[in-house]
Amino acid sequence: MPAAASAPRSRQARASRQARQASHAALRFGRVAAMGTVAVLILVAGVWASWSSAPYVMLTKGRERGRVEVTRCGEDACSGPYTPASAGSAARRVEIAHTVAVRKGRTYDVVVKPGTDEVLRSGWAGVLYAWAPLGGALLLASVVVAGGLRRARAAWVLAGAGIALLTAAFVAL
Repeated sequence: MPAAASAPRSRQARASRQARQASHAALRFGRVAAMGTVAVLILVAGVWASWSSAPYVMLTKGRERGRVEVTRCGEDACSGPYTPASAGSAARRVEIAHTVAVRKGRTYDVVVKPGTDEVLRSGWAGVLYAWAPLGGALLLASVVVAGGLRRARAAWVLAGAGIALLTAAFVAL
């Protein structure tokens, strides 16, 4: 009789163990799917934020290019006379964002945003500054990848790329 009584318990124990394993697998899949989605959304947001100025700075062919000498700075923007360097560009007074590490009395190479009198720094400094939001997104996504996805190597790669981009932008400006 003892052998017969233990058979149903072992079947119940096995079924219970399989149910626990299935639920753990479902929770693990849900965590990976949710954290993967969050990491991808963070990176997409970083690219989206960078793309507002990156194409003007990176793809300068056919755009108005020149130099601006900063003569006056306000709280949000600096302004000065624009000296054209490309054909079809006219001299005028333009504004450059004060957050781009510009100083009064200095001259910078710039690209004019089409249809405006707003200019963006050109060259490596402008390119790196345009992609700085992506650097921050890489750092933030590395935390999500390390904690949520438990992928330490991938997180270190993302963090290293973000730090390198932000450091290069800081040094270039």
